[in-house]
Amino acid sequence: MIDNVPKIKHKKSGQFFLIAGPCAIEGENMALKIAEKIVEVCYDLKIPYIFKGSFKKANRSRIDSFTGIGDEKALNILNKVGETFDIPTLTDIHEVNDAKKAANYVDILQVPAFLVRQTDLVVAASKTGKIINLKKGQFMSPESMKYAVQKVIDSGNNNVWITDRGTQFGYQDLIVDFRGIPAMKEIAPTILDVTHSLQKPNQNDGVTGGNPKAISTIAKAGIAVGVDGLFLETHFDPKNAKSDGANMLKLENLKPLLNKLSEIRKVINLQ
Repeated sequence: MIDNVPKIKHKKSGQFFLIAGPCAIEGENMALKIAEKIVEVCYDLKIPYIFKGSFKKANRSRIDSFTGIGDEKALNILNKVGETFDIPTLTDIHEVNDAKKAANYVDILQVPAFLVRQTDLVVAASKTGKIINLKKGQFMSPESMKYAVQKVIDSGNNNVWITDRGTQFGYQDLIVDFRGIPAMKEIAPTILDVTHSLQKPNQNDGVTGGNPKAISTIAKAGIAVGVDGLFLETHFDPKNAKSDGANMLKLENLKPLLNKLSEIRKVINLQ
């Protein structure tokens, strides 16, 4: 079990941990409401929880796509979520200058999949001393992530995770190769990003699609092969979410899903 996450409870529970929240911070009220519900569910199941929310969205297909409510405003909301519920928080960064700025507000910095080979970005994130979550590039093999991890370590930071979010399959699909989970676990603690693995990128209208009906399938498979944690995006109303709603889990479906996953984890722990 991961033991280097600040403020996470139930470290010895044998559970997987959960990174979850909205794709993007749309406002303070929505962030607090989503966090409150997930905290309640995770507390009951003794699942260590990290709140995730992007303070801005830099990787968009179209120039008219939602990118955020303002950096400082969103970062302050992330900070408030962490302080209100006494939970760690995570956000992704896209530019070198984002690293120090975001590190003042959150516990974990995430390097997006498309940017994980950008040495300057990885090094800047690492030098903040925060936990670094490296998304596996859709174009990279599991084994090649050892070089990205080594960049973090060589920058003086041993707190590094890997998150798989699927591998590009053709132009409009992603596939999770579950053989890669144990391979990456040999390199660093490994998380499975369930919802982004179910995206349908490169749609003709310039808006990414998704297949949320398969969330349960991918999540259960991830627990079965021993991931350390799960990552998923969730919202009260995915259809009206301002970013990535097509592949989100509806928040009301989180508890029954986590109940099933916890039961699978108990079985795995007995083996």
